Amino acid sequence: MTDCADCDMSGASLPAPINSPVIRRAGGKPALLEQGEALPLSAEIIDLKSGNVLMHGAAITPSPVLLWRLKVFLFLAWGFNCCKISWDSVMRMSADLQDLFLYEAFLYYNPLLLVTFTVFLWGVNLWIFSQSSVSYSNVFDLNHNYLTHREIFKCATWMAIVVPTSMTAYLYLYSHGEVSLAASQPVILYAIFVMAFIFPFDIFYLSSRYYFIRTLWRIILPLQAISFADFFLADILTSMSKVLSDLERSVCRMVNHQVATIAWFEADSICGSHSIAIPLVLVFPYLCRFFQCLRQYMDTKERSSLLNALKYSTAVPVIFLSALKYHVLPVKWTNFYRPLWLFFCILNSLYSFYWDITRDWDLSIFSSVFKFRNPNLVSRLLYGRMWVHCWVLSSNLVLRCTWTYKLSAHLRHNYLTVFAITALEIFRRFQWIFFRVENEWNKMSSRTNSDVNLEETSTESRLLGSSNHNV
Repeated sequence: MTDCADCDMSGASLPAPINSPVIRRAGGKPALLEQGEALPLSAEIIDLKSGNVLMHGAAITPSPVLLWRLKVFLFLAWGFNCCKISWDSVMRMSADLQDLFLYEAFLYYNPLLLVTFTVFLWGVNLWIFSQSSVSYSNVFDLNHNYLTHREIFKCATWMAIVVPTSMTAYLYLYSHGEVSLAASQPVILYAIFVMAFIFPFDIFYLSSRYYFIRTLWRIILPLQAISFADFFLADILTSMSKVLSDLERSVCRMVNHQVATIAWFEADSICGSHSIAIPLVLVFPYLCRFFQCLRQYMDTKERSSLLNALKYSTAVPVIFLSALKYHVLPVKWTNFYRPLWLFFCILNSLYSFYWDITRDWDLSIFSSVFKFRNPNLVSRLLYGRMWVHCWVLSSNLVLRCTWTYKLSAHLRHNYLTVFAITALEIFRRFQWIFFRVENEWNKMSSRTNSDVNLEETSTESRLLGSSNHNV
């Protein structure tokens, strides 16, 4: 007869009382509890009266894949509705006003759409770096609170929702006669972006916003040693000079109460296409980069800094010679200024392309940034592929040449074409970032290895020197 202290008369085992000193773990031997020792909590608590098992702490949550699909579906549905409402709003207007109306709406919203596109591509850059051996946090000297690609994608997603929504509201209200409400839409949107950017309280990534604002200030006033983050962001701003110019024109019209009117359409008005502020804003990022190079030469005495400054100075004639078309006689422009403008366009494009492939990039390790620690489809498509070399070199050359189109005011007749070329320039800079950051990381690694080797050599020399004794 078996000894069963916890069995009833029929031999069936009974649940152990909650205060029993003998507790059997699943698949294990009985565990004895001392008197007064608390019973370990479990996710499953047995109801002795009903025999039901209550599940606590195991709340049912939907699958992450299901949530992602639901978000994508809602985003696409929202985008479809915005497109439909915008199209219906434009079709309500007369044919002679549609183009002017779209041009004005496009001016207010295309800069923020391009900024959203830039933020999204920066998230892709960070995702690639996180998969590879390139430590971008060390390259940019970031602390442990830096934003990852997940936070960047969240910012880009919200921007991709807010900006088109405001644009749809602008088109809808204007086409339905609510001109004052329509005029307030871009003003409110710009105010939201400015407040989110400079909000002083510890929400919405305060440390990252402070780091970005501090870097902008260092770019505008290069009174200190130039860090990698300083000239890296300044280079990105040169690719977004057209975006900055459109932002200036948009803010100018808001300040002068020209939103949702056709007063701004006069080319000679304060915010018109002939305004002197346009070339000044276009050239500003290049001047900042120029003075950074001069400051770097003062600190390092490297001749390459002067050559780099010369590269940025060649952009100045391209911008101002183009703007001269509206301020000189047509014959003088055709016979003198246009050939000179074309010469500087070719000079700047070829000089910039040469500098990219010889200075900013290291062709010997051209695509090692795509060597992931855990290889996936992206790594297999890009790492060690010859077509990556060919594509990056050819696209960089072509887009360097089309760069002059977006900087030349006399070529801006088709705003959709200018928008497409500006987006392509941002995409070129997106490609450039991979190899520029990788090149800087390789330089940092080589300097670290050199310092370690020198330290080991000096230590070995001291040890050998201490073993030589005169007897």
